Amino acid sequence: MMKKWQVLISALLMSCVFLSGCGSSDTQKSGSKEVEELKIAVSPYQDADTIQTKTEPLGKMIQEKMKEKGYNIKKVTINVGTSYNAVGEALSSGSADMGFISGATYVMYDNDVDVLLTALRQGIDKDTTDLSVWNNGTPEAFKKDLVKYYRSAIVVGPSAKGQALLAKVKRGEKPTWDELNDLTWGVMSPASASGYLYPSLWLKDNYGKKISDLSHVVQSDSYTTLTARLASGQVDVIVAYSHIRAHMAKNWQEKFDGTADIWSQTGVIGVTDKIYNDTVSVSKTSKVMQDENFRKALGESLIEIGKTDEGLKVLQTLGHKGYDWAQSSDYDGERKVQKELK
Repeated sequence: MMKKWQVLISALLMSCVFLSGCGSSDTQKSGSKEVEELKIAVSPYQDADTIQTKTEPLGKMIQEKMKEKGYNIKKVTINVGTSYNAVGEALSSGSADMGFISGATYVMYDNDVDVLLTALRQGIDKDTTDLSVWNNGTPEAFKKDLVKYYRSAIVVGPSAKGQALLAKVKRGEKPTWDELNDLTWGVMSPASASGYLYPSLWLKDNYGKKISDLSHVVQSDSYTTLTARLASGQVDVIVAYSHIRAHMAKNWQEKFDGTADIWSQTGVIGVTDKIYNDTVSVSKTSKVMQDENFRKALGESLIEIGKTDEGLKVLQTLGHKGYDWAQSSDYDGERKVQKELK
């Protein structure tokens, strides 16, 4: 009888070991999901060769971070698009899984693309449409905090017309359309968010007009040229990102021949709504992006990468200083721009 019990116990122990081994194998298998390839498309923020070379380490960084989160990505392919729209098309068709694209590109393709993250940039200490704050005599200063958006400002210069209008704004009075139309405006290309589109929407919201309705408009090839023209009086007013004065303060007198500092010779007569930064967006038609947990892990990975020195060095090639979670509604302002300025 004892022998039979010993045989039975041995058999049971063998079964337990076998089942335990199987269980362990299943856990390991389910704990790490295999992904054959992650295809990333990058907008041409600068020349393709520079981006391709400098973003190469990003693939390995993503693989390492995703492995920590249970995803073994065998291959990461990074390609630079020939245009912003080309990257949007790649995401729309699913030939790219993830893309670094502008807010404008995301909105154009949002039927087939979801926004995942918003890029971060350095903020300034004035973030309001209250003009008395902008004209209180205190220079704008960059903050250590990183933000998901910026604004565009309508900045008048030292010309007689510009200063006369600034004095009116400082008294709390709203300029008339005729007064604005009498100024010579400095703008960027019609594709520029802060240098054209959002200021044009500001005019439409406040006066029912657009930049294209102004009588005197001078287009510049860069914000440096734009600011130099303001300093010299070639233009009375410019439209630019709201930290333009903080950015150009040193050059104002040293290179642009301003007769006094930028803060005493300029003022703000208008500020736009928020302009959200570039995005990390994912394809709705991509097979790998059907997994919501994969998306979440990818977003977490990029946020973590942006907090490391090595990761930040790579991301700065794209003009990004890190990432935060995005919402589709953040880009409603861009939707309004595309709808109303057609």
